[in-house]
Amino acid sequence: MFSGVKAGLVSADVLRREQQELRRHERNNKHLEEESRHAETVFRDKSGRKRDLAQEQLEQRQKAEAQSKRDEQYAKWGKGLAQGRQQQQNVEDAIKEMQKPLARYIDDQDLDRMLREQEREGDPMADFIKKRKAKENKEKEKPRYKGPAPPLNRFNIWPGHRWDGVDRSNGFEQQRFARMANKKAVQELAYKWSVEDM
Repeated sequence: MFSGVKAGLVSADVLRREQQELRRHERNNKHLEEESRHAETVFRDKSGRKRDLAQEQLEQRQKAEAQSKRDEQYAKWGKGLAQGRQQQQNVEDAIKEMQKPLARYIDDQDLDRMLREQEREGDPMADFIKKRKAKENKEKEKPRYKGPAPPLNRFNIWPGHRWDGVDRSNGFEQQRFARMANKKAVQELAYKWSVEDM
């Protein structure tokens, strides 16, 4: 039977022996039962190795945080960085304007600066002011070669500002340009000869 005792008609001493055997078996397994009752569950992967659930949970949380940061950054990029900066600037300007008094007088420096920066049609001094500002803001230009026209090269690179105008090449560039011109002339001549009869 399922309980471990014999089925059917049994004598009393056989029944007693079986019960004693069952009690002894239960006593032997009692300490195993107690140990397993308070034991932690061991989770294993497909290959049979123990899994550290706390570590896995921590890694999963870190991955989720990194993914959320990345999604947030892509969402920010998708809206446009310049537009975001412009919107932030507009908000700051609006807050700044709200803090000012409602009435603006002639000695208000912000109003004066704003009116000066506006460009008006037909302003005679606008060109003069633009030139003066350009001169003030002009960055120092890199020096360029200012002599006679240099010989061509295949990369169209202009010579440096210290070049003295002496061609020290081995003539490869001129030969290359001559070959290209000759090839083009031969192709043109061949085309004209082929359509001559038409």
